[in-house]
Amino acid sequence: MPKPTSGRIFQVSISSGGVPKGGVPEAFVTTNGLEGDAVLHPKLHGGPERAVCVYSLEKIHLLQEEGHPIFPGAVGENLTLTGIDWREMIPDAVLEIGGEEGPRLQLVQAVSPCSTIAAYFKDGVFKRIDEERRPGWARWYARIIQEGPVRIGDSVRIESS
Repeated sequence: MPKPTSGRIFQVSISSGGVPKGGVPEAFVTTNGLEGDAVLHPKLHGGPERAVCVYSLEKIHLLQEEGHPIFPGAVGENLTLTGIDWREMIPDAVLEIGGEEGPRLQLVQAVSPCSTIAAYFKDGVFKRIDEERRPGWARWYARIIQEGPVRIGDSVRIESS
């Protein structure tokens, strides 16, 4: 069994709908997502199987180096994580956040990018983070196994099933 990796929450993000999502110091994670967060297209985003969207700060920095005007929260992620080996982000992996009172999330699927995030990519090339075209670069949707609070700086540990 591989050693679990750990990192932390760099940013917690919510919006009244759409992107970008703005940073907040903390939020409560429910089975339907972060309290105070909304989505514009509930048939495509949100709900119990897509409750939380997570992305990597390191991937954002690499994209910035390529000239993309992306930043934490820009592409609709609720939790921007740092220090996580993104290769361990696979379906059914469990993210344990904070201590025992913190939420537990189970990864469901890589998020397919749509044109609403095009402004955050050089020349509008938003498919730069499409899992099928560029494996290892996608955001991830997660379902909630356990509700709880999330805060900037909380630990994040990945357990692969």
